[in-house]
Amino acid sequence: MIINKKTEIIRTRFAPSPTGFFHVGGARTALFNYLLAKREDGKFILRIEDTDLERSAKNFEEDIIKNLKWLGIEWSEGPDIGGPYNPYRQTERVKTYSKYLKKLLDENKAYYCFCSEEELEAIRQDQLSRGLAPKYSGKCRSLIEPEVKKRLTEGQPAIIRFKTHEEKVSFNDLIRGEIGFDISLMGDFAIAKDLTTPLYNFAVVVDDFEMKISHVIRGEEHIPNTPKQILIQEALGFPQPKYAHLPLILGPDKSKLSKRHGTVSIKQYREEGYLPEALINFMAFLGWNPGTDKEIYSLKSLAQEFSLDRAQKAGAIFNIKKLDYLNGFYIRQKPLDELTELCQSYLPKADKSFLKKIVGLHQERLKKLSEIKEFTDFFFQDKLNYDKELLRWKDAEDQKMAESLDLLDSLLSEISERNWAKETLEKVLMAEAEKMGDRGLILWPLRVALTGKKASAGPIEIAGILGKEKTLIRIKEARALIE
Repeated sequence: MIINKKTEIIRTRFAPSPTGFFHVGGARTALFNYLLAKREDGKFILRIEDTDLERSAKNFEEDIIKNLKWLGIEWSEGPDIGGPYNPYRQTERVKTYSKYLKKLLDENKAYYCFCSEEELEAIRQDQLSRGLAPKYSGKCRSLIEPEVKKRLTEGQPAIIRFKTHEEKVSFNDLIRGEIGFDISLMGDFAIAKDLTTPLYNFAVVVDDFEMKISHVIRGEEHIPNTPKQILIQEALGFPQPKYAHLPLILGPDKSKLSKRHGTVSIKQYREEGYLPEALINFMAFLGWNPGTDKEIYSLKSLAQEFSLDRAQKAGAIFNIKKLDYLNGFYIRQKPLDELTELCQSYLPKADKSFLKKIVGLHQERLKKLSEIKEFTDFFFQDKLNYDKELLRWKDAEDQKMAESLDLLDSLLSEISERNWAKETLEKVLMAEAEKMGDRGLILWPLRVALTGKKASAGPIEIAGILGKEKTLIRIKEARALIE
């Protein structure tokens, strides 16, 4: 979608509620808004929707900001950097909401509703029993002004409802095309608890207008909110932004992605050792396709090629194997010094040159940074603990196993400390392995003796890093298991 820059300034926004840790679904929404703004030389705004006072928390807001920055998604205006439409937290915008709520009340486009929750539930149950769509009956809609003032003065609990009319509302979704709603099925809906406590659909309309948002890109779960927001916009005389609703992110079972499918927060992915480049690349394909076979995209290249024209309607399957593949690719592209720095938090403290050798040995095998701990734990242990049977190559008898370990001890003892390097070790050991006619007879017990594992990096490379003394000690300890 190419937008005429001469007639329209693109302003997108990401407006999360800080009621939990930053979810991958929210990150995908932020990314698509960022990409559209970048592509069109527009502005991307971060706004914190924290009017849910009971569930909102400062640490969740901090988590959102921290992980957006980690992903490389930068905003032009927001709560931490300010901007021309300050403030960017809803709890700091109460006066603005009150102004527009009073306007709707004064123009008889909204009214106070004094119905109790018990009354509303009774009405709802009655409507359901008669096969009707549940909606507010309009009981308080025609209350005269003196009666309303009297009840408010007496302190009767009330909410503010928006007056709807028997009509249809439709809008053109940039991804899904024309979408229509029958407002008669909706009824008069709540827009605020009081003049200082707006509800979501009202606050978001006011904020989008005040902040001059041109495009609203969000998840498809917000589609039912759109007609309500359009009605409020029309009542207040606001222009309607362009809407685009992204498909749901689905788990492998094609149900909505949730905690039961595993990791869902960016914080967890970060802790598990996923790189921001991989997550960005992966999330871009959750609802968008470039129309080519190209799979690897940097944030910069995405900003150049992104278009809502290629956004999909159908749910996007979250394929963890694809994420692991991308993460492994980006790990392999990292300079070794940088990768070593990234891996340090998963490893015991040690000499940096030693850690660099270990990380370099495993760089090709890593799918995520956290795996370095499991792959390399034997490097940091004084004594390995494993079953003797692990040393056995195929059906080799104990005597054959003992002979292999004795041979390893003899061969490696002859190599001097000065010549102890992968090239020398490989020359000596591979020549002997070829003589034996079965490489596994010598390389398998060496692997197990040095690592205590079935699978590892090459045993010769490992011996080169462990050094002569530690290598010989481990071979002797393995030999001691076979009596």
